[in-house]
Amino acid sequence: MISFSKPGVEQFFQTLTISDFTISPDEKQLVFSTNLNGYFNLWAMDLPNQFPYPLTFNNQSAAFLSYAKTGEFIIAGFDKDGDENAQIYAVSPQGGTLYPLRLHEGERHFFSHLSEDGKRLYYPSTFGNTTYFNNYVYDIESGEEKLLLEGEEAPTFIDAVSPNEDSFVAIKQYGNTHSVAYVYLGAEKHLLTPETTEQHTVTGIVYTSNSEIYFLTEYNADLNYLAKLNLATKEFSIELQLDKEDFTYLTYSKKDHSLYLIGSYGVEDRLYKYNLENGQLHSLNTPTSVIDKLVVTSSGSLYVLGRNATTPGNIFTSKDNGTDWIELTHYRVPGVNEDELVEPEVLTYPSFDGMEIEALFFKAKEETSNGHVILWPHGGPQALERKTFRSMFQSLLYSGYSIFAPNFRGSTNYGLQFSKMVEGDWGHGPRLDNIQGLEWLIEKGYADREKILLLGGSYGGYMALLLHGRHAEYFRAVVDIFGPSDLFSFIDSVPEFWKPYMEQWVGDPVKDKERLTKDSPITYLDGMTKPMLVIQGANDPRVVQKESDQIVAALKEKGREVEYIVLEDEGHGFSKKQNEILVYGKIIEFFNQQIAKLMQ
Repeated sequence: MISFSKPGVEQFFQTLTISDFTISPDEKQLVFSTNLNGYFNLWAMDLPNQFPYPLTFNNQSAAFLSYAKTGEFIIAGFDKDGDENAQIYAVSPQGGTLYPLRLHEGERHFFSHLSEDGKRLYYPSTFGNTTYFNNYVYDIESGEEKLLLEGEEAPTFIDAVSPNEDSFVAIKQYGNTHSVAYVYLGAEKHLLTPETTEQHTVTGIVYTSNSEIYFLTEYNADLNYLAKLNLATKEFSIELQLDKEDFTYLTYSKKDHSLYLIGSYGVEDRLYKYNLENGQLHSLNTPTSVIDKLVVTSSGSLYVLGRNATTPGNIFTSKDNGTDWIELTHYRVPGVNEDELVEPEVLTYPSFDGMEIEALFFKAKEETSNGHVILWPHGGPQALERKTFRSMFQSLLYSGYSIFAPNFRGSTNYGLQFSKMVEGDWGHGPRLDNIQGLEWLIEKGYADREKILLLGGSYGGYMALLLHGRHAEYFRAVVDIFGPSDLFSFIDSVPEFWKPYMEQWVGDPVKDKERLTKDSPITYLDGMTKPMLVIQGANDPRVVQKESDQIVAALKEKGREVEYIVLEDEGHGFSKKQNEILVYGKIIEFFNQQIAKLMQ
């Protein structure tokens, strides 16, 4: 008999990813952005067949994808090695050479809308307005372009266009927790929500007719609900509001005049269908615990990109409103059985001020556990850790490390007020939520005080640096992946269209000088005494390389043990498989080495 050896941790590094997808109007072609050849490209499958073939060869991830309703082409946005300056192209359904639609080197383009006849492209761009965006409509046939809306006061972008293109809705984004939306009809402009001084957001805008606009908002509430504006009467109304449900996604099905909503409160998603004819709400089955994208076709079919904690992102379809789901892709961890992977336990614990914090605990299998727990403060910070697949997590678990991932104050999906708690407080409340979580883990027997490691990326990298500087006694070793090290230089170096958010989000360098100094990791160099690994993308536009350069240089000057990896062809993440393999492998190697040193 053939006996296969136990797979090594390297198997996890070969796990593939889907970042986005779109479906042709006749549902005969599924197009998705994936790294099948080690780089992200567009691939397609001719349904119902499920054999993929390549469409593009530019080795870049798609920032957005949308199939023209005529079926003639696909709209796609591609940047260059993670610089996030997406340019807009048309892609033939047969693939091949990209057709440039809107190119402005060094500028960032977004996608808003493509007209029903595929002739007019609506898009916001930093071109002509680096800070607040300009919004254009481009005639694909004639090549003529018109400036529709010039942003001012805050980054402004068209989010939805009426079926007859007589009106559109634009959002003014003052911050992650503060946005307002206006409908523009000729020279007329009207707010979607009533006037208020209370901050809230407006998202998920859809026209169900030329006169009815549905959207999600927390106006006068803490959780997102479904609201409507009647454009003829200018009347605002609350349509659907559920207890302990924060709606995060909205799309419209013309076929059955229904809205499909994704809702969540915490670490899992739920899917609903809301019939606009009779007001009935139906809860639908979902194929995964987290839904990244939902498309409803003109036939009424549902297509979902989703993930579970133990399975990577895959695309599913349902022809019967979620009763049965067919998995169109089948991405798994090669060579590893699903029962060897780890589902997280959902924990809650009281923080330093009594506030309840929800967290995920991924416990390494008993037969492989080395007894060490990794604290993972998530990025964002206005984001959260969910029951979703991370190959980095599962590779660490397979290597014997357990992982603790708290959704500290500032995390999303727990209400607007909870999310706002990180604003102007990057380094106090969230920091203590993490520390109190560790103390609770130790008290309850989940972790050994002498066997705790620290790993974070982006805001999580910032928190890893700050926790290292202020609470080094908890940790044996620390990994920082593109984390801000100095809040002053971070505020100064973010993309221009982020800068209007920074005072509310992080603070004002003059008015808040004392607090920003106190909350900057670089203030605590003397406390950073544990071995460190720092990872940075050279093209990162969000947390520029200087943030990592300066902390590494300062630590080396003090003679500290710090290893530094700069990825020359990456930005704020890892888009190339060889880089992902390098980083994940290095993190595991680094932690293994530190454990070995402690045992000597």
